[in-house]
Amino acid sequence: MNLSCWYELMWNDVETADDLLNFKLIASIATRLVFESNGEPVSIGISGKWGTGKSSLVKMIGEKLQNEGSKEEYVFLEFNAWLYQGYDDAKLALLQSVSDKILSIAEKRKTFVDKAISFARRINYFRALKIATPVISGALIGSTIGGPIGGILGVVSGIASAGKVTNDDIEKLKDGYSKLAPEFNGLLNPEQSISLPRQIEELRISLTSLLKELNITLVVLVDDLDRCMPNTAISTLEAMRLLLFVPQTAFIIAADEGMIRSAVRSHFSQTDLDSDLVTNYFDKLIQVPLRVPRLSTNDVKAYVVILLSELAVRHKKIPIENAETAKKAILEKAKKSWQGLLTKKDLQNAFGDYSSVLEKEISIALEISEILSSTKEIAGNPRLIKRFLNNLVIRQQIADEQGLAISFEELVKMQLFERCATSTAFDYLARAVTESEDGKPIFIAEIERDLQKGNPYTAPDISWSNPFIESWLGIKPSLSSIDLRPLLYLSREKFISISSIDEMSDDARALLESIIISDDILDLLSEQLRQVGEIEAEKILTKLKVKCRSDQWSFEYLKKCLFVVSEYESLSNELISILKEIPANVRPAPLVPLIVKYPWAAEILESWKNDPDTNKPTINAIKLKARR
Repeated sequence: MNLSCWYELMWNDVETADDLLNFKLIASIATRLVFESNGEPVSIGISGKWGTGKSSLVKMIGEKLQNEGSKEEYVFLEFNAWLYQGYDDAKLALLQSVSDKILSIAEKRKTFVDKAISFARRINYFRALKIATPVISGALIGSTIGGPIGGILGVVSGIASAGKVTNDDIEKLKDGYSKLAPEFNGLLNPEQSISLPRQIEELRISLTSLLKELNITLVVLVDDLDRCMPNTAISTLEAMRLLLFVPQTAFIIAADEGMIRSAVRSHFSQTDLDSDLVTNYFDKLIQVPLRVPRLSTNDVKAYVVILLSELAVRHKKIPIENAETAKKAILEKAKKSWQGLLTKKDLQNAFGDYSSVLEKEISIALEISEILSSTKEIAGNPRLIKRFLNNLVIRQQIADEQGLAISFEELVKMQLFERCATSTAFDYLARAVTESEDGKPIFIAEIERDLQKGNPYTAPDISWSNPFIESWLGIKPSLSSIDLRPLLYLSREKFISISSIDEMSDDARALLESIIISDDILDLLSEQLRQVGEIEAEKILTKLKVKCRSDQWSFEYLKKCLFVVSEYESLSNELISILKEIPANVRPAPLVPLIVKYPWAAEILESWKNDPDTNKPTINAIKLKARR
């Protein structure tokens, strides 16, 4: 099967108004807030992490507003700041989009066109101002300059520093404005220098008047702010700030609050901002915050079985009518979680006569929903779940084309391990599979046998000391009788590796930055390290190992690596590997008393002590600790 055929069997990763997550209630609340504002300005923030469905929720809100509102009274503008990143100033792009939308309405109605054009000129004024600022940066207006050029220079005079504008500067300005100058005729008084705050106020007054006279409410839906670089995100927020709280406007803004806070801190990096100021920046723009709810086990179960039923429709296993009927029944049941969890019987009843055809899909949804919702590495994130399933479909197609006898259930279980276990734990499994004669590691059979007898789980290696792995081992099918070599072939470093479908999380990235700049306060970061989870901690440790090498195995960075391992001892092999790389003559003596208490350090310290090339301070430190 070629790639185009694979694509037809996958789920796309774009926003949709098709509600698979029971978000309609939140969409209804946002819609009602806009309708009941009665012309008063309103700003609604849709907050949630990457991949939780913010874009789909915004799309639902927009569709609901357009379907339920009067087309004569509501004008809708969808603005995606990410599309302008690297191509245009997002602030001006948003203002221009608003201007174009209002002008198109005025021209369509053939009324107040002149006022709409005047508003458009004011937007162009700000675009011209963007050209002017670099030219006169560091110069103070020293003489009166006539025409629109003089007016524009007058605006920026209040923010310019000491100096004089030269004739060359004036020529540059005239050249830059040759196309824009006609737009300013009648807008600026050549004899008057108008302040920038006054221009902003005039812009708002002009917009207020236009919306009132056209008798429309402007609804702006802003999406993908958290995909943008900090400057683009802040630029868009600054543009919204110019227009926010103008009567007969509504802004619906989708963004990850954590990302916005990071963008604010990055954008104003030269300013000493405390956490409250960073948070308040976004909060002041938002009147009504709505958070995208995290999916429960029930929600994930419904989501997975619905996605798998869509795949069954594409495979022509069930008719689309049955899948649609089942979807409604499943979502209705999931919405009433207080009445109990979705059961196998509920799912079978939803699909009716086709439930036997979907027995495998129903079983998979029941088996994996709890792990997909509870493990930190996926945490019920709809985008990650969809990508997880997409990857399964591709691997199944690869297996079929290469004649590998692998069931879908086996693929699901192995991919869960690859996605949610650490690379160290995966490497342990891979070595055991490779070293076995039949691809059936003995330790897997021993563990499964013990668990069936009701014995407590005993990890075969420190990297397997993890609650996720214990839960994973209980998922069907059991692996003791399965040749794992084909599954391993389809796994890491083959075709598509899901280990990199998303990079380090925002929380982990922020924590890494804190660890790097912190020396004596690492203990204060322990709780944050525990919260990000083992997978993210491993990514942090990987980054720190790179720093260790580039910094010539400095004691400070080794301490930071040890800090991560002290919270996740299952990652100790990662630290051991870097300790083995340190040249004998620079092995740090101060590290010895810090690691001597850990059982995993005994072997490495013994090898250092017996190595005649190890520097004397380190050998003495090891001997001193051994005597205590």
